[in-house]
Amino acid sequence: MTARFAVGTPATVPPQVRHEEAGDPYAVADAAGTEALLRCWVRETGLPAPQGGTLCVPLPATGTELRVPVRHWSPTGHHLFGPPRLAAAGQAVGAVTLAALLAREATAPGPDGADLVTRVADSVRRTAAIVAERRARPAAPTGTIPFLDAEQALVLGHPLHPTPKSREGLGEAESAAYAPEQRGSFALHWAAVDRAVLACDSAWTERGRTVPAPLLMAGLAGPDVVRRLPPGTVPLPLHPWQARDLAPRPGVRALLEAGLLHDLGTAGDPWYPTSSVRTVLRPGASAMLKLSLAVRITNSRRENLRKELHRGVEVHRLLRAGLAERWHLAHPGFDIVRDPAWLAVDAPDGGAPVRGLDVVVRHNPFGPADDVACLAGLTAPRPAPDGGPGMPSRLAELVGALAARSGRPAAAVSAEWFLRYLDAVVRPVLWLDGEGGIALEAHQQNTLVVLDAHGWPAGGRYRDNQGYYFRESARTALEARLPGVGAASDTFVPDTVADERLAYYLGINNVLGLIGAFGSQRLADERVLLAAFRGFLGKAAAGGRSPLPAHLLEAPELRCKANLLTRLHGLDELVGPVDTQSVYVTVPNPLRG
Repeated sequence: MTARFAVGTPATVPPQVRHEEAGDPYAVADAAGTEALLRCWVRETGLPAPQGGTLCVPLPATGTELRVPVRHWSPTGHHLFGPPRLAAAGQAVGAVTLAALLAREATAPGPDGADLVTRVADSVRRTAAIVAERRARPAAPTGTIPFLDAEQALVLGHPLHPTPKSREGLGEAESAAYAPEQRGSFALHWAAVDRAVLACDSAWTERGRTVPAPLLMAGLAGPDVVRRLPPGTVPLPLHPWQARDLAPRPGVRALLEAGLLHDLGTAGDPWYPTSSVRTVLRPGASAMLKLSLAVRITNSRRENLRKELHRGVEVHRLLRAGLAERWHLAHPGFDIVRDPAWLAVDAPDGGAPVRGLDVVVRHNPFGPADDVACLAGLTAPRPAPDGGPGMPSRLAELVGALAARSGRPAAAVSAEWFLRYLDAVVRPVLWLDGEGGIALEAHQQNTLVVLDAHGWPAGGRYRDNQGYYFRESARTALEARLPGVGAASDTFVPDTVADERLAYYLGINNVLGLIGAFGSQRLADERVLLAAFRGFLGKAAAGGRSPLPAHLLEAPELRCKANLLTRLHGLDELVGPVDTQSVYVTVPNPLRG
């Protein structure tokens, strides 16, 4: 392959103005990065709420402290801050300096402070470029379907991650093509793989018949690629960046030299990156493709693992073995976006998987008439065009339109929207856990909301072949549905691990994060929504089998993923046992407040 290859009380200054005060895109990005670092530090070190309007952050390793204006103190952790200043000198501190100061305070074994600072700088720089791009071209290109528009909306990224836009190894010019927030698109790079080293599986069906993975991929590749296939080979798509990165790897070079892998170059119509960067969409195609990409995004290098490929097909087969029918009778508006096929490459003579040459084939059920958005995209602040004031999210726009149409207060509309969301999206996830023994890693980016014509939540979808936890207590029932399930995918976990992950991903990241978005965007009082969530959980605990509702209601503290500490420890969340891939901390449960 060649080288191509204050709790709940409104702030005086509206938070939508917060990131625009300093004007230029870098200032916007730096303010967002600083705020995210402070939110992480407050949550992960247990800093208490300030008594007045200033948060004091002790920095004993530096011999000083930070004083931070508090614009909104959130019971769910979605605080809004003004610029922090060093106590002694009164000097303002930006995101990169703040990262260095906080890294010095990390006393846990194995801190990776230099890497954190580098990646914070990278994240801020990329965010600034994204903000500038979106200001210059705020409207989506003509013909962009709602699903893709929502996938491209995460301009500032995860509000509780220290480096949400860091993409190690991706150049600035490449970002213009490969970054979803910059509305990039690109032709795929294609390789031809000899069937002797091809590994694949498919449960994809058309008109009731299973379509083998090679045939499925040939249809997606198109005639231009298929015409160039050497005899006995199968087309394999690669991200163009990945194709270049693979070229010097010894295992790939050996396949090329042996004539078992052939470089076909780039070809075909453009594909568009979705919010995960490496999963790509071509409007009108029957499938999305989840490609391997050795760029470190948030905490991990995003190359597919063989167990994840097996996991996606297993879940599809499990659901088809009667589980989906039961689920849809109870919750017809919710489903999983399936990953029913994959292709990969093994070393010759039955050798180990060759990393980086893997692709997941995912259903693409969304057309131009479907208003479907990932929850993270709905809640994400978006910069106003031409540097104007405001950081309105689509959620705020939906609430505003519904309030104007009905003549009701925005707070009342927000509460109804939230309750409808719980019924349409959260209740089905609890059913699958309680009745099926499958816990979903349903964080905001993995959770898709189906909106009706007026903007109310009407259903939902879950996506991600990495994020399934089969409960050990459900092993017998799941194996009865699909013999051998979990053996190749390594998906069974102790119930205690499933409880912890579901409580974080669905409880804290998803629902409490949504409450935090409503509160920080001045759409509703978080305390009112917390009370509504408690009422929902009480009914769910009484009428369902998932242990999560009772746990969220009764636990005085919750286990929460610590993104900053995970980054400081240099952990890759896709490597190693599932229970040690991330750092978790204990935080007070706001539902008990």
